[in-house]
Amino acid sequence: MSARTWGFKSPLAHNMTSHIAHDAEISDSAQIGDRSQVWNLTQVRDGVKIGSSCVIGRSVYIGPGVRIGNNCKIQNNALIYDPAVLDDGVFIGPGVILTNDRVPRAVTPDGDLKSAADWDPVGVRIGTGASIGAGSVCVAPISIGAWAMVAAGSTVIRDVPDHALVAGSPARLVGWVGRGGTRLQEADGLLVDASTGDRYRETDGQLTLIT
Repeated sequence: MSARTWGFKSPLAHNMTSHIAHDAEISDSAQIGDRSQVWNLTQVRDGVKIGSSCVIGRSVYIGPGVRIGNNCKIQNNALIYDPAVLDDGVFIGPGVILTNDRVPRAVTPDGDLKSAADWDPVGVRIGTGASIGAGSVCVAPISIGAWAMVAAGSTVIRDVPDHALVAGSPARLVGWVGRGGTRLQEADGLLVDASTGDRYRETDGQLTLIT
């Protein structure tokens, strides 16, 4: 399947609003927003929706019907299996895998090769501004909260709260991070984001912004 471009006549046009590499494989039913970039050898399947100002790196796979918001970055060799949903501003590091099958098997109990009708895919939901570190695996079905951060090489098997910093295999809570990505610091019984001045209160494993 040949590459497809949106908003301009040629991938080399000076005034293009998006860039699609000549060897990217983009389904005719996929939608890619203005000012987004899709790089070499990436495959974007049927019904995918990618927002504006996104950067999709080399050799990325994005499964059918995946939803990706605006201003997202997906690094080289990431595998985003359907029905994943990424909100605005999500970062996906190199080699990250978002799975979609709780009980993977190649064959049915009778030994026949399984088809799409033989299983129900489950997805990973990633909230606004969250980051998934290089080489991490997120095992569906899970939800990763807004502005959370998954350390490189982690295996995530449980939901991750907003602003949580998780690490390990399986991933566990090791701290809290602000919108800029730095760890929140304790001050006067609150958690403070030094980069923004935001203050939070932790209650039962959840953060609440103090206005």
